[in-house]
Amino acid sequence: MTDLPTMPALDDDHFRQPDLSALFPAERRTDPPKILLLYGSLRERSFSRFAAEEAARILQRLGAETRIFNPSGLPLPDDATADHPKVADLRDLVRWCDGMVWSTPERHGSMTGIMKAQIDWIPLSLGAVRPTQGKTLAVMQVCGGSQSFNAVNQLRLLGRWMRCLTIPNQSSIPKAFQQFDEDGRMKPSSFYDRIVDVMEELVKFTLLTRDIREHLTDRYSERKETGEKLIARVNATSGA
Repeated sequence: MTDLPTMPALDDDHFRQPDLSALFPAERRTDPPKILLLYGSLRERSFSRFAAEEAARILQRLGAETRIFNPSGLPLPDDATADHPKVADLRDLVRWCDGMVWSTPERHGSMTGIMKAQIDWIPLSLGAVRPTQGKTLAVMQVCGGSQSFNAVNQLRLLGRWMRCLTIPNQSSIPKAFQQFDEDGRMKPSSFYDRIVDVMEELVKFTLLTRDIREHLTDRYSERKETGEKLIARVNATSGA
């Protein structure tokens, strides 16, 4: 049997085993889970918006509180400052929520620029707060033609980059123009049933994880880095 190579020693000051009391708290929040929904089209008949609105109705039936962000008027990333009213509104909503739904059309084989711009305006950190870290995420796309998964796969990559807990299930609606009536309501179908599945799963994952989000995302490398920075500051102030 080949011996394993010698590994660097762990820093015991920052290395710790999982805390079961933190993973399974005796008390849990009882307020409704807060879900933010983003969509990626500004068309009057925006099927990604219709899908998000349908998802919001389902979430409300499941006991969640929902808010939908209207991206109209949101500037391009870096084309305005963070105090722009639409940017500030988006960031406030991200801080407010326990989880998110991202719903985008697939355009030229990918998510729309409108969808990406919203995500690009959400920073990984706001001061000492990581607004998306550990929050749940469900991804959906609408297609003009046959069913595709290009956009939801991209959204999953972004969700991981934003340190979200992206749920396993997802929704992709082919020929979306056939799936919604004149009032923007989704017709009964297996595609509607899939959105119900996804929203039900999102609520379950949100309720399971929102009380332990800080514990789930607590990292050895970050604790170690923070400790090293603290020591450096102490040494600098003491003249050591």
